[in-house]
Amino acid sequence: MRIAVLATLKSGVERFVYRELQFFAAQGVEIDLCPTKYARGLYNPDPGWRVHPWKLVPLLAFQPWYAIRRPVRYARLLAEAVRYRALPDFLMAWHFVDRIGRPDLIYATFGDHKLFVGYFLKRILGRPLTVTFHAHELYQNPNEPFFRHVLPYCDQLVAVTEYNREVLVDQFGIDPDRISVSRLSIDLDEYKPASGRRFVVLICAYFNPRKGHEILLRAIQHLGRKDIEVWVVGGPGSEDPVDVAGLARDLGIEDQVVMFGPVGGAALNALFHSCDVFCLPSRIDDNGLREGFPTVIIEAMAMGKPVISTRHVEIPRILPELLVDENDVEGLAEAIDRAYQDPELLARLSKQNRSIAETTFSNDNSVQKLGLFQRLVDR
Repeated sequence: MRIAVLATLKSGVERFVYRELQFFAAQGVEIDLCPTKYARGLYNPDPGWRVHPWKLVPLLAFQPWYAIRRPVRYARLLAEAVRYRALPDFLMAWHFVDRIGRPDLIYATFGDHKLFVGYFLKRILGRPLTVTFHAHELYQNPNEPFFRHVLPYCDQLVAVTEYNREVLVDQFGIDPDRISVSRLSIDLDEYKPASGRRFVVLICAYFNPRKGHEILLRAIQHLGRKDIEVWVVGGPGSEDPVDVAGLARDLGIEDQVVMFGPVGGAALNALFHSCDVFCLPSRIDDNGLREGFPTVIIEAMAMGKPVISTRHVEIPRILPELLVDENDVEGLAEAIDRAYQDPELLARLSKQNRSIAETTFSNDNSVQKLGLFQRLVDR
């Protein structure tokens, strides 16, 4: 099977997308990676993947050629692109057409511009289209009218959570039978518990307001314990990033906050192994944006780490304990203090979370999704 994958490489491939594509490739799937944006980063395409980056001048220069070759189809889709303000997606799709040939399947890794490009590819090539929905595309889609127009043309809709499935049904009127839930997957041999104990609270996330860095740091200040340390992994990830280091200084706890910056691979695994608890106080931001299901929580659970989080979208459906309300500084402080005071609780949650990861987030989810793709190809 050969899949044309629409993805964004803003700073390498998104970690969970990279992991999924690696698994597909290991199963013999041929991958044509069609990036809507391209930049190298922590997770770059593997050598076996065919990557088709684009440049603006060639993309525009060859449009007349595409129009001459397929005048009727080009004109009809151009009119549609203009009507829905999707001209860049239309132009990019034609650019990819000659480079990917006729793949067995077109796969949009998100339901945003990647889906829009995939939609035009489907209309041009007549190949089945599938898309996975994570979070932002459901709440702040860059072109919601076109998003609603495109959804009926998708041959398979995949949601990473039951919550997302419900959003698609309730807010976008999608027949629930058309949506499959395929949770994110993780290599449980790579992410697994480690022995040893040292009390450290780890948070790993872009410095976006919805990740709750401010709530965590204020909870640490509220506790007033100098023997609790916060390890911060990540960097700015939005137009209005949280100044985590500055906030720590303002709260007078900068000597308890260690800033690691963006970290991946073995270095990130080492931080997971070394922390006592992982904390992500997710919340709805001022624009109404929510999480899908945080990848870092899955990784922490697979490592056998206790997780402290919030009652936010899908999280309470997976994590049964150590949850607090969004934006509850005192409640979060109490949860951290409880974990700090109770080694037996930490040991129990370690085993429990690893077990949940094994049953809920294994590579069986990628097997399930690959099976969905194969059934589309075999139609």
